[in-house]
Amino acid sequence: MKHFIYIFIFFIPCFSLFSSPIEDIIGNLKIYTIKEGETLIDISRRHNLAFPEVMLSNPDIKDPWVLQEGKTIKLPSRHILPSGNREGIIINKGDLRAYFFKDNNIYSFPIGIGRAEWDTPIGYAKVTGKKKDPYWTVPKSILEEEPHWPKVVKPGPDNPLGTRAIYFSMPGYLLHGTNKPWGVGMRVSHGCIRFYPEGIESLFDMINEGDKVKIIDQKVKAGWQGGVLYLEVHTMHSYGMEEDEEIKPIIRLLPEAAKIIQKRAGIHIAKIDWKRVTEIVRMATGTPEAVLTIYK
Repeated sequence: MKHFIYIFIFFIPCFSLFSSPIEDIIGNLKIYTIKEGETLIDISRRHNLAFPEVMLSNPDIKDPWVLQEGKTIKLPSRHILPSGNREGIIINKGDLRAYFFKDNNIYSFPIGIGRAEWDTPIGYAKVTGKKKDPYWTVPKSILEEEPHWPKVVKPGPDNPLGTRAIYFSMPGYLLHGTNKPWGVGMRVSHGCIRFYPEGIESLFDMINEGDKVKIIDQKVKAGWQGGVLYLEVHTMHSYGMEEDEEIKPIIRLLPEAAKIIQKRAGIHIAKIDWKRVTEIVRMATGTPEAVLTIYK
């Protein structure tokens, strides 16, 4: 895992809002021209993205801290919704995003999750409470690994929970902000789900006690929009991986992609471009790509 120290001076609060009618895809792909002195962390956060996912869509970017002024890049702000019931908040470890469904609207946020030895669990829960400027009572397991922490961390710039915390019925896990925004889009936490400060503050104001929470792991998603079936495949960019983490071949996701496409294509399965499917899996850019058009 790479470690960064960076001071964020000012950001316009940003999250993605999509109104009904709801299809399977939200958002739009954007093109951005890099300005003088910008880093990929600056750009990604302003556009409600995590920098590792932007690097996957722009493989020619080798260093997120040193960018070429005037260069145009793709911002992957288009997403296929996870499969399943569209209610409450869905935390998808597979694409490192949270999807909140409220009043026929969808709010989408990039997230960070637990590293391998502190893996964020999958499962179902409900929101049990929320707190502004929370204290952090450091778990014994973390104190044993990182003894420099006090037993309780007061609100403030040194508090890893940031300015907001949302608690749910999975003991030991919560949704919270962060004092290290660069960790959004990476596996760096002790199991909790972290948001950008502006993201958690927006969610905090909308979510209510009793709202459903579902944590899933869908690296492969398929969905329809306007008579076109799209496929979206995710992997972790090397900048978001842990030190000594094994790089697994992406093509291993092909059987899963085939199974999902067969289910979503239905009677149109014979028209699928399977060569294109294989290419999309190999590239794993994290953006929706068309694999079938039933009418033009």
